[in-house]
Amino acid sequence: MKIGILETGGPPPGLAERFGRYPGMVRALLGEGHAYTTYDVQAGELPAAVEEQDAYVITGSPAGVYDDRPWIAALADWLRTAKGRTKLVGICFGHQIMAEAFGGRVAKSDKGWGIGLHRYEVRHRAPWMDDAPSVAIPVSHQDQVVVAPPNSRTLAGSAFNPFGLLEYGDQPAISCQCHPEFEPEFARALIEARRDRLPEPDAAIASLDEPDDRLRLARWIGRFLEGPPERI
Repeated sequence: MKIGILETGGPPPGLAERFGRYPGMVRALLGEGHAYTTYDVQAGELPAAVEEQDAYVITGSPAGVYDDRPWIAALADWLRTAKGRTKLVGICFGHQIMAEAFGGRVAKSDKGWGIGLHRYEVRHRAPWMDDAPSVAIPVSHQDQVVVAPPNSRTLAGSAFNPFGLLEYGDQPAISCQCHPEFEPEFARALIEARRDRLPEPDAAIASLDEPDDRLRLARWIGRFLEGPPERI
């Protein structure tokens, strides 16, 4: 499968040298059995034709979808163009920009930062999911979806983040607020890099010692990508 990675941001200074950039993390998550192409969205690079790739993954970013930056508006427009024509997977910022582009709303959460290992309860089960009642995955976000797009379905979420995993009813697309591509060591380093502006960073770091479901979510995404373009 040809997978385009829409790179919308990178780790804080110093961490990219140690852990690599987000496209490499996405490749590690999905496996090397695909042909990957990375697009630097912040530099204005987007696929000229949706059909260039079989599917696209939109990465995380320190930016907010409401920021007045030309590349954000261009990405939202591109997503609307791609709607229903290719498979889409959004991660963190990718989750937020997909929800916003398709009619939802994203805002800075009144609950503050979400960091460490968070657990999402499964609310609806798509064909590419297994029977797990919940998943625990690293998160790192202030913004989150506060109004889900029309015709979307919430597959999993929590009290902290009700719209943690979305499926979009009018196209083969899914998105998640969590970071299945983050190895625990990187998630810890990211918290340390932001320690002075995070609540209870030590507790969040300790939570990352618990078992997580990153591999399960990787399997879910893989099944979604490799399966038929089913819609709700």
